[in-house]
Amino acid sequence: MKIAEYVRFDAVGLAELVAAGEVTPAELETAAREAAQAVNPRINAVVETWPAEDAPVPGSTPLAGVPFLIKDIGVSMAGQRMELGSRLAAGHIAAADSALMRRFRDAGLVTFGRTTAPEMAYSITTEPVLHGATRNPWDTSRSAGGSSGGAGAAVAAGVVPLAHATDAAGSLRIPAACNGLFGLKPTRGRVSMGPDADEVFSGLAVQGSVSRTVRDSAALLDRMRGPEPGDPYSAPQPPRPYLDEVARDPGPLRIGVLSQAWGGRRTSPPVADALSRTVGLLESLGHRAEETTAGPGVHWEEFVLATARLFTANLAASVDELAAATGRPVDASTLEPETLAGYHSGQRVTATEFVAALALRNRVARSLARHFEEYDVLLTPTLPELPMPLGAYGEESRGLDGLARIAHLNDRSPFTLAFNVAGTPAMTVPVTADSATGLPTGMQFAVAHAREDLLFRLAGQLERTHPWSSRTPTIWAGTVSQDH
Repeated sequence: MKIAEYVRFDAVGLAELVAAGEVTPAELETAAREAAQAVNPRINAVVETWPAEDAPVPGSTPLAGVPFLIKDIGVSMAGQRMELGSRLAAGHIAAADSALMRRFRDAGLVTFGRTTAPEMAYSITTEPVLHGATRNPWDTSRSAGGSSGGAGAAVAAGVVPLAHATDAAGSLRIPAACNGLFGLKPTRGRVSMGPDADEVFSGLAVQGSVSRTVRDSAALLDRMRGPEPGDPYSAPQPPRPYLDEVARDPGPLRIGVLSQAWGGRRTSPPVADALSRTVGLLESLGHRAEETTAGPGVHWEEFVLATARLFTANLAASVDELAAATGRPVDASTLEPETLAGYHSGQRVTATEFVAALALRNRVARSLARHFEEYDVLLTPTLPELPMPLGAYGEESRGLDGLARIAHLNDRSPFTLAFNVAGTPAMTVPVTADSATGLPTGMQFAVAHAREDLLFRLAGQLERTHPWSSRTPTIWAGTVSQDH
C-alpha cells in the first residue's frame, strides 16, 4: 500500500481493509514506517521504532491490524524503552506489559514505536532536552502542545490514524487542539492504571488517545475501558459500545458556553471568533446555547495552589522512585529546570497541605456536577490562544519555582484542568480553524460523570455536518512522501 493511499483511511477503515483481505497488517506497518521516515525529520514526533511483534487476527476487532504508537510515558511495553522524556530515566527498559498495553495487544493494534513527551509529562509543550522539540505539522515554528505532543503531531502528519495519549491537566486535549485532531479525556476510573499504580497524580491523570476521526477514538476506548483486579474504583460501564454511539443522534442539548477563562487570561480574538462560529453551528443543529458563569466553585488562586501541591508532591515521589531505580542523582544533570523546580517544591508540601488539596478536589467535583444538572454540556475553547511559538513556554517560566510554574501552566491552559480535578469527561473537537492562518482551533465540550456516550454522539453529529478530516497540515505524509 502506498502512503498516499494509506493516509486516506482512518483506523477503522484500515481494519476493514485487513478484514476483507485487501491488505495485510504487515503492509500497513510498512506504510506507517515509510510515513514516519518521510515526516519525522521535520516534526520530531517519533522517538524510535521497532519491529512489530504481534500478529493480529484480521477482523477480530474493529482495530485489528492497525499501526499504532504509544507515548513515552504512561504505558509499559515489555522489552521496550520507556524514558518519560527524561535523562533521569534514559535507557530504562520495561520488564513487563502494563494492563493497558495488554489491552492494546488484545485490540489487535500493531505497536511499532513510541512518541515524544516532555520530561515526566510535566509541560503543555513537548520540548524535552532528551529528545528535542516536537514541531507542529501545521506550522513548524509552533508547539505541538503537550504532554502528548508527539502523539498529536504524528497523527496529524499521517504517520498513524490514532495514537496513545494521557491527560492530567489537558495533556491529551491540548495537543489535539493544537494539531487539529479529536481527543476525548475519559472519566476518572474509566481506564485502569494498573498494575503498578491505582491513581496517577492523585486521580487527575487518565489514559486515552488522539485521532483524526471520532469513531477511531470510540473504537479504541471500547477496547481500553474496564477495571483490572485491585483497582480502587472504576467508572460504570456504558450500556452499549461507544463505537455505536457515534452514529446516534444526541437530540437537542442544553449547552452552557464559557467564553472567558476562570483565571483571568482573556480569550484571543481568533479563538473567540472560532467559539462564536461553533455556537452558531450548534444552534443550527437544534441545540440551545447560552452564556454561563459555571465554574469550579472555589477561588481561582485557591484552585491553582491546591493543584500545584498535588502535582509537585506527586512529581517528587516519582522522581525519588526513579532516582532510586537508576542510581542517578537528582540535579541539573538529570532533570530540566521546570521539573527540578517542581521536585523541590513538592518536597516542601506538608501532609496536611496535601490532604487539604484532595479536599479541594472533592469540592470542585461537587460544584461542577451541579452545573451539569442545569446543562447537558459545557462548551469552552480548549485553549485561549492559537498554538504558541516553540520556546515561548519555557522562556515565560524561566526562574519560577515549582508552584509558580503550575500557575503558569494554568494561565496558558485555563480551561482544561478543572475537568481533570473533577474527574469528568471532556473532549476537544476540531470544528473550526483560524481564518487568517489556517491553524486549528479546538473547542472543548464537557459533560457529567460517565457520560462519554453523550460526547461521542455530539462529536459524531459535528463530524457528519461539519467534517474536518479533509483538512491536512503543511507536513503531511501523503504529500511529503512524494518528494522523497
